Amino acid sequence: MPTYTYQCDCCKHEFDVRQSFKDRPAASCPECGKEARRVFCPVPIVFKGPGFYTTDSRGASATASTDSD
Repeated sequence: MPTYTYQCDCCKHEFDVRQSFKDRPAASCPECGKEARRVFCPVPIVFKGPGFYTTDSRGASATASTDSD
């Protein structure tokens, strides 16, 4: 089950809740009991391996071959 981060609108307390994908995004704040909203966090992207730099970035050899055409 995924873990979602929620933040209370009243007291600004952040907390995590384990919920299923099919559950509605609803939770109450453990500090004050008011309704909290889900916080959307960016997903980290990690580029690993030698293939990323050789296939996705242009080097001096790639620009030199297009100039001679």
